[in-house]
Amino acid sequence: MSPLDISLADLIARLDEELPEADALARVSEARLRSQTLSDLGDQLIDHYVSRAKQNGASWTEIGDAIGVTKQAAQQRHTSNAFERFTNLNRHSIVLAQEAARTHRHDSIGTEHLLLGLLGEPRGLAYEVLVAHAGPEQRIRDAVREAMPPGGQKTPRGHIPFRPESKQAIEQALRAAADLSHDWVGTEHSLLGLIRVEGSPAAGILNELGFTPDELRETVRAEVARRAAARD
Repeated sequence: MSPLDISLADLIARLDEELPEADALARVSEARLRSQTLSDLGDQLIDHYVSRAKQNGASWTEIGDAIGVTKQAAQQRHTSNAFERFTNLNRHSIVLAQEAARTHRHDSIGTEHLLLGLLGEPRGLAYEVLVAHAGPEQRIRDAVREAMPPGGQKTPRGHIPFRPESKQAIEQALRAAADLSHDWVGTEHSLLGLIRVEGSPAAGILNELGFTPDELRETVRAEVARRAAARD
């Protein structure tokens, strides 16, 4: 049994169940996409425990030994980055955004893909806000699809870069969290980041769905406060 209590047979059975009409080549393509997602999640898993090890006083030499690489390689790979304060759910939404770009055969990650990533994480506050105020989910997905550019001829491989407006949205997510005095960056902050990038596809979609930056900020603030009160 694997440490995750999941086997190759489980992965195969799930893919076959979800794509019953797909031919052999389509399943090969889907398998590759899922393999990339698993790889990305694995990297995030390592990042999480590297960060915890650093907090506990481990040196980069010790971390490198644990990973099986040099001190320099470990430090370069896992040094603090823009996603350090992102919650696990929000990091997962970024992985989903990358896979959305790959699935639609786009060679860069746009704000529309980031929005799809948030829709793909139903446990996040962003999803709840989106569906509560503009749902059902399919309506939002349809709006995103209509705003997407045509796909390329081939599915891109490997790393897919962010477009400039997507980098700006990530920066705005960090600022949104700071503006609300939150020490984490959740899916809700990423949603605020998207609507703050004027002229971007995601901001246009959100505006068409009835969202405004100020109202969305107040909705997020109130919902976070409500959740905190419920925990207390």
